[in-house]
Amino acid sequence: MKETIKQEVVKYIKKLQEEEKLKACEIPKIEVERPKDLSHGDWTTNVGFVCAKSFGMSPTDITKIISQNMSIDGVSSVEAVGGYVNFKLSEGNSRETLQKILEEGEDYGKSNYLEEQSVMVEYTDPNPFKVFHIGHLMPNVIGESIANFYEFAGARVYRVNYQGDVGLHVAKALWGIKDNIQNFPKEEDSLSTKTEYLGKCYASGAKAYEEDEVARGEIIKINKSVYNEDDESLMDLYKIGRRWSLLHFEEIYELLGTEFDHYFFESETWRVGKKIVEANLGKVFEESEGAIIFDGEKYGLHKRVFISREGITTYEAKDIGLAALKKNYHDCDTMISVTAVEQKPYFEVIFKALELIDETYKGKMRHISHGLLQLKSGKMSSRTGNVISGESLLDEAREIARKKVDEKLSQSLKDESINAVAVAGVKFSILKQSLEKNIIYDNQKALSFEGDSGPYLQYTYARIQSVLTKAELAGVLADPEAPQAKDTAHIEKLFGIFPEKVLQSLKEEAPHYVANYLLELAHVFNGYYANHKIVSEEKESAYRVAVAEATGIILHNGLKLLGIKTLDTM
Repeated sequence: MKETIKQEVVKYIKKLQEEEKLKACEIPKIEVERPKDLSHGDWTTNVGFVCAKSFGMSPTDITKIISQNMSIDGVSSVEAVGGYVNFKLSEGNSRETLQKILEEGEDYGKSNYLEEQSVMVEYTDPNPFKVFHIGHLMPNVIGESIANFYEFAGARVYRVNYQGDVGLHVAKALWGIKDNIQNFPKEEDSLSTKTEYLGKCYASGAKAYEEDEVARGEIIKINKSVYNEDDESLMDLYKIGRRWSLLHFEEIYELLGTEFDHYFFESETWRVGKKIVEANLGKVFEESEGAIIFDGEKYGLHKRVFISREGITTYEAKDIGLAALKKNYHDCDTMISVTAVEQKPYFEVIFKALELIDETYKGKMRHISHGLLQLKSGKMSSRTGNVISGESLLDEAREIARKKVDEKLSQSLKDESINAVAVAGVKFSILKQSLEKNIIYDNQKALSFEGDSGPYLQYTYARIQSVLTKAELAGVLADPEAPQAKDTAHIEKLFGIFPEKVLQSLKEEAPHYVANYLLELAHVFNGYYANHKIVSEEKESAYRVAVAEATGIILHNGLKLLGIKTLDTM
């Protein structure tokens, strides 16, 4: 309809030009958009403002002429308001959209926009031997949602995770383990106890590295030894700690509803990256004070070290190796990395180096950046041990969810449902705003059933399922062909916007467009629910039930894109 209106407006302007009611000139580009206030209509165009200069007329005079006698199939009214022309759709369009939603169900909002395209999304990227802190929740939640949007648009999506299982952080943790070996966990101890021990050992090693010159030297030696795998007793500790970490990460991924197609590890990428860097020495890379660097300043970027003077492969060279391994795994049309916004300059250098190594990388590699997830106490550091684990945040969210649910309902939910509510609170808090903004996270607000939250949307969906159950028991089936209920018009105006918001979120890689649309839809439906009886003996009841069912379908599809589960009962 948007394109139809645009084409008809242009066609009508040409007709008016032929009739000499408007000046003959090239017609400027006209845009048709949704009005901010849907009470003004279903679509609007600022044609008056756009064409004022070309026609040598005021915007108001132009829209008055254009709106007179203009007729478009499916449009019930055309109204000039200042420099705008507003269009209201006929009732038949509402019925068609409603019918379409009920027929397509979980496919409503899908498209073939990226059919036959392949996309690899790398996200989460925690480091074994370190705490999975709340900062890792950001790329996990965002990456999962971005992957969902690409999949919904028809792309073949590969979800991958890159985990740092070698490097200085590992050496610091191993030093801390050796220094605190007397408290080494027993095999029968819980996984959380084991990973908590690893986190403390890392913090201890990081502190020693900064403050103790002898310890610093020992840690550097351990780092080299892990790369070379030349100390059997050390590697035994390494393998145990790595296994604990990875098993613990899997517990968190399961809770968050994340399933990866493939895992990459720095213990694999460093060798590949080192070979590629050395093979391109003198072409892409150069020597500088014993190290191998990439001089990004030649390209308006900055210099970075890829192989240190000690011969250690840095993160930069590992990312070169990672790109090669990704390409070998699946040479996708697009390869996305989701990390913090502070790493944006870093990735600009990496991508430029990759393009110079192999021009087929150009335009293929992408970086989606995000802000920080903070509590009121501020930014955290795993180096100092002042860190909140993702697990503890989710545990607290689960406890709050359990209490709120018990307060709200006469029955308690199963643990699985409690988890769904808790995860919804965390995820929606992250996804409802622009990705690059920092988030000051508040569990109480995030878990509210009344506020702009994930649980609020889940509760609205469950309320709709309750209405549908009641309707079924009363023998009232959803019927978009039933007599149309005039009081559902405000809800129905929002229905056709969902596919547009899905496509906008995809194109801009910004889930908050869908997140905030869902809030608006839920607010409008709940307002309607509070003031109207949906299931009744009135002849319009079947239509109202159809509207309720369609609302539930959209909420389900939208929340699924955000990686949030819906619950039939709450």
